[in-house]
Amino acid sequence: MIMKKKIDISANINGIKLASCIMNASGVLCTTEVDLNKLIVSSSGAVVTKSCTLKPRKGNLEPRYFEWNMGSINSMGLPNLGIDFYLDFLEKKNHQKPFFLSISGLTIEENYILLHKANLSSHISAVELNLSCPNIIGKDQVLGYDFNNISKILENIFKFYKKPLGIKLPPYFENKHIQKMAFILNKYPISFVTCINSLPNGLFIDINKETVVIQPKMGFGGIGGKTIKPFALANIRQFYTYLRKEIPIIGCGGICSGEDIFEHILCGASAVQIGTQFIKEGVSIFDRLRKELVHLLQKKKYTSINRFIGKLNVF
Repeated sequence: MIMKKKIDISANINGIKLASCIMNASGVLCTTEVDLNKLIVSSSGAVVTKSCTLKPRKGNLEPRYFEWNMGSINSMGLPNLGIDFYLDFLEKKNHQKPFFLSISGLTIEENYILLHKANLSSHISAVELNLSCPNIIGKDQVLGYDFNNISKILENIFKFYKKPLGIKLPPYFENKHIQKMAFILNKYPISFVTCINSLPNGLFIDINKETVVIQPKMGFGGIGGKTIKPFALANIRQFYTYLRKEIPIIGCGGICSGEDIFEHILCGASAVQIGTQFIKEGVSIFDRLRKELVHLLQKKKYTSINRFIGKLNVF
């Protein structure tokens, strides 16, 4: 009897060990205690919380999320239960999975306060600082596009913040902007980079009703799902090229299958996050994607994802 070699899809994010390289994206079914408990018992490699603010937020008016066959549009407006809820939740839970606390302050000063609070918790594996939320009414500038201030912000953060810190980035559409952001990030002890968040300023129309499909911001919102995968792959590949190799990348955007995960890793991701498709399927998606990825690696005769991270061939 021929024994099949065990396929290793574990990941190591700067010393944070994940049994599976597949996790949820912040903002998706990770807001409430019920959501987080489901993620804890699922086969996801880690738990990422909803991006939180200092105080609880209801978010934007509904309808604020819509799906079609190739993607989704949302303008959620950061609905969350406030950082104290997530810190208290972690204090009460005896869990083995890595926990990534996602934060997204409404101001730079609020981010500093959130990080001070996170600094005091012994139950957080890392903070994912969300610099890429495009859906706050009255907040025109996505912080991840503010190249002039981002270096100063990070300099201030690392004066007091001592735990692992990752940065969730918006999509960039020009190589020079990715180079510029990578140059900034390379100067600091960043633990990981997550890219990409949804494509900002999208619009989807209901042709029968002749209306937009979400209410906030006159129908404009962030685009996710299958549609954005080429942009995600491009950002991952370029950041993999320009970032210090000590900064792993968590890929996010358009993942619906094991093949999609393989493409993210081939471009340079060490792990992946699932958004729109997670909303569609719930926590069972982690089992399906795991099986599909393992089957593909068996077919390709890879025994570990480490064998092909960033090994994309070019002409």
